[in-house]
Amino acid sequence: MAGRPAQLVGDDGRILPVAPRRWLAPAADEDGWLLDRCTGPTVDLGCGPGRLVAGLAGRGVPALGVDCSPLAVRQCHSRGAAVLHRDVFATLPGEGRWHHVLLADGNIGIGGDPVRLLRRCAALLRCGGTMLVEAEHPGAGLWRGAARLQEAAGAAGPWFPWAVAELPALAALATLAGLRTGERYHADRCFLELRYVSGW
Repeated sequence: MAGRPAQLVGDDGRILPVAPRRWLAPAADEDGWLLDRCTGPTVDLGCGPGRLVAGLAGRGVPALGVDCSPLAVRQCHSRGAAVLHRDVFATLPGEGRWHHVLLADGNIGIGGDPVRLLRRCAALLRCGGTMLVEAEHPGAGLWRGAARLQEAAGAAGPWFPWAVAELPALAALATLAGLRTGERYHADRCFLELRYVSGW
């Protein structure tokens, strides 16, 4: 999160690139696909340094970031982004009333159980609300396990549960979670819009 080169290493040896420099920069480029689809109150789960929250605020869209990292919360505050230091599975303000939920930058992996996470997101949304979810690059498939952050200098953090899902896998997981798939985007990054229609 400090902008140093790093990668996520899975417990099966897989390498999952991360982009701390992008996270620390203002929202730009393909982030626009996400921001353009947030037209009302939006909550960004695992918001990191808050570039998307700040980007939405700059457009006049009410937005709240949620992150369990104290450093990320401080970085959000430094750019004027509204943020809560909280686990995404804890009680959050506005449950059942948010228009949009963001899961960008691989955050479909939070908790290591994408179906549980998608259902958690659905509980935050009003009926008809949408999730905008970033998927992994083609060929990544679906993977669940443990991962840890490793810096280029060799320092590694603690293991935590994580998951990876490419677009087709994410669409299948969404169906299991009772969600409808919408627009898809596939270029350097991959996104999927999911819609919450009713409870299960």
